[in-house]
Amino acid sequence: MNQVILKKKISMRVANGHPWIFANEVNEAPEGVNPGDIVDVYTHDKKFIGKGYINPRSQILVRLLTRKKDDVINEEFFYNRLLEAWQYRQQLGYTENCRLIFGEADYLPQLIIDKFNDYFVIQTLALGIDVWKPAIVAALEKIFKPKGIYERNDVPVRELEGLPQHKGFLSAPFDTKITIQENGLKFFVDIENGQKTGYFLDQQDNRRAIQHIVKGADVLGAFTYTGTFEIHAAHYGAKSVLGLDISQNAVDQANRNAALNGVDKTCRFECMNAFDVLKAWAKEGKQYDVVMLDPPSFTKTRDNIQKAITGYKEINLRGMKLIKPGGFLVTSSCTNLVQPDLFLEIIQLAAKDARRKIRQVSFLTQSADHPIVWEWENTHYLKFLIVQVL
Repeated sequence: MNQVILKKKISMRVANGHPWIFANEVNEAPEGVNPGDIVDVYTHDKKFIGKGYINPRSQILVRLLTRKKDDVINEEFFYNRLLEAWQYRQQLGYTENCRLIFGEADYLPQLIIDKFNDYFVIQTLALGIDVWKPAIVAALEKIFKPKGIYERNDVPVRELEGLPQHKGFLSAPFDTKITIQENGLKFFVDIENGQKTGYFLDQQDNRRAIQHIVKGADVLGAFTYTGTFEIHAAHYGAKSVLGLDISQNAVDQANRNAALNGVDKTCRFECMNAFDVLKAWAKEGKQYDVVMLDPPSFTKTRDNIQKAITGYKEINLRGMKLIKPGGFLVTSSCTNLVQPDLFLEIIQLAAKDARRKIRQVSFLTQSADHPIVWEWENTHYLKFLIVQVL
């Protein structure tokens, strides 16, 4: 068996169980190993740490799949991992739509699987997991007997692993424009061309959290994508809802979603640059009872972290200026590098600059089908905050 020996001084991240092992943490690595091969990892004094897949082309040399020495990495291993993940989601009440596999948090590094009722979307983001794609598809077929499986590997991160970007069917072809149900509402999902895997399941629980604050309210939503928060607001009794997004395709789908749920008289969407509009409308003195901000990630690298902080502060400051005294701000960040304490600090600074006091209503994370493993920061990426703006 190929063996990787770690240096004496390794980061606490590895000692605490995180599955990533960087090349600069390794003292000895096998020669002539094929990218994607399974290796055994040991401490400097030959204590077993785990088994994982290796890729000499990647900065992350090894990603661990198991800490158990007796585990054999084969088709049965992946079947059992997927079955365990499905049983866990069922225990939590996610039976229709859910993130079935959330990479490292489900001990399958760089594998993402979203379940949209009877359809599945897969992302294999590292070479070592990509080689097991046939086994993963076979496990899905065996456990779920799905109507369709689609691959959304059109993501640049794969190129860091020496993998091409592509997308396509992993089952017999099917209509990739489907409809799902969430919280009693219906939404169109474009599996083939939508962002990420076609729909953001990580906010499905948080969308219920707005139900009491939007009753009878005039609501403004920015960075709406396909309008899920705004349509929930209309469903929960908002007086009027306006959603803004820079993508005309997203706006068109959001308006179709509003019509699908019979709220198109209350809820409408327009194609606008939210950054510019929030600033201009604040100067004009427009006011809303509720402002909702759900922007995309502002950075993937630490080099741009200050830029991301500035961006979050700016949009939240502008959002607060548009809120009537006693109204509510609903705001999110999916930037993993902006951890919860920093996000709250940014919101506090925005409130100070807006000369508004804020009172926390709720502070939540991603929905529980995207598990958080404590001390693994990359598993805790979503921050969802509701504050009253006084």
